[in-house]
Amino acid sequence: MKIDRAGWAVRAFSRYDRAAVMRIARAVAEAAHQAAATYAEWAVRETGMGVVEHKRLKNELSAHPLLDFYENMDLVNPRVLPDRKMVEIPKPAGLIFALTPATNPISTLYYKSILALLSRNSVIFSPHPLAKACCVDAAARLEAAAVAAGAPAGLIQCIEEPSVPLVQALMTSPKVQVILATGGVPMVRAAYSSGNPAIGVGPGNAPVYVDPTADQKAAAQRIVDSKAFDNSVLCTNESVLISLDENRQHLDRALRAAGAHLCSDADVTKLREWLFPDGHLNTAAVGKSAVWIAAQAGFRVVPLTRVLVAPVEKVGLDEPLTKEKLCPVLAFASAGAFERAIGMAQMILRMTGAGHSAAFHGEDPQRAMDFAAALPVYRVVVNAPCSQGAAGFATHLAPSFTIGTGYFGRSSVGENIGPQHLVHWTRLAWNSDAAVPFGDFSNVRAPFEGSDPAHRPAPPPTPVPAPTAEAGGLDRDLLRQLILQELRELNRGQS
Repeated sequence: MKIDRAGWAVRAFSRYDRAAVMRIARAVAEAAHQAAATYAEWAVRETGMGVVEHKRLKNELSAHPLLDFYENMDLVNPRVLPDRKMVEIPKPAGLIFALTPATNPISTLYYKSILALLSRNSVIFSPHPLAKACCVDAAARLEAAAVAAGAPAGLIQCIEEPSVPLVQALMTSPKVQVILATGGVPMVRAAYSSGNPAIGVGPGNAPVYVDPTADQKAAAQRIVDSKAFDNSVLCTNESVLISLDENRQHLDRALRAAGAHLCSDADVTKLREWLFPDGHLNTAAVGKSAVWIAAQAGFRVVPLTRVLVAPVEKVGLDEPLTKEKLCPVLAFASAGAFERAIGMAQMILRMTGAGHSAAFHGEDPQRAMDFAAALPVYRVVVNAPCSQGAAGFATHLAPSFTIGTGYFGRSSVGENIGPQHLVHWTRLAWNSDAAVPFGDFSNVRAPFEGSDPAHRPAPPPTPVPAPTAEAGGLDRDLLRQLILQELRELNRGQS
């Protein structure tokens, strides 16, 4: 019933003009902004991950600033290109099935909702079970704001009780036009193998290189701020720090001054054993503070410690601390030469994180170019915190909570996902012969009907909740709707 309602909504919404679309998107962004702090606290309380103040900021950035970034991107009006004798008509995807992770539940839901609205699509969310309550409430709030601004009901919906069989059924539904998958590798792979078009992302494991030409104090502060942000749950956070031997001591001091604890050999051994028992990440660490993780691993740090820096002798498969961690633990290695540092970064990305992100701190443009050219990633953040920079909030990259990892990461898109990825274009292409005239479109009307309810067909019935045991059996209205739905499917099969 949610799918039927979303289908009706998107058919109506696809006929809205751009003024109506932007009015609805702005109303939803305002509702999202107003509730940013509420859902930040709720998400941390429900999942046990992250920092409330940082989640509030992420939620706010996924509202008005996200909409402002795409303010001038018109995905509604046809484009007339006389020089090319062509007209391009935007066609929304339709119904989007969107997965949201436990690490960034509300900011991802906000972000995907606004992308869907800007591209005139509907969206059904499947939240991570650890964050389902806050996501269900947030989706209902955004849906109410959209309807109040003139949207058809059913554009933004959320599954109340997500389960693996239900998610699999929705992924493979022929009524779903595209899957926006943000989550763990198994879920993203399932989306790509569903038979439906999917836009997914791979895991991160960003190497960050600090060159001797960098301001060591500024670089250390950016890295610690980034690694500590929301207890490092963003997949864009720095995972392994690499420097040259010649500037390592300066960087050590700068990291301590920025609030990092540099682990002793004994600390590193305890941390490795607790964080990667049997070589696999202990998920209890995800989104927890550096102080909490140190206590669990069996060593003490000062209460104001923001990041645990773990010096390692090697990187790659033989050192689990150089894998993705999603917590404020930063492996640290140094090399004798710049070329060796690049080789280390390549080894880190061979394990995991290919196609994702890396970071460079320094004032040598040639080295920055060489570093970026050598790595199998699609974004390299320079002299900025990687957590926010790769996600487009400290750089001019597109703001995003779905980071495309492209061919390197076995993803269909290599850039930060935006509303333009949810629209395809029908192209009227005239004969290129100069003797054949191009059409006159000065008085041609675009196929819009606006948001006037008088021009819209009646929506399908509102989904009825499952009857309780006290109801004495199946609700008649629900039974009638189920029978009608079955009849529609039978008639469709006979035709």
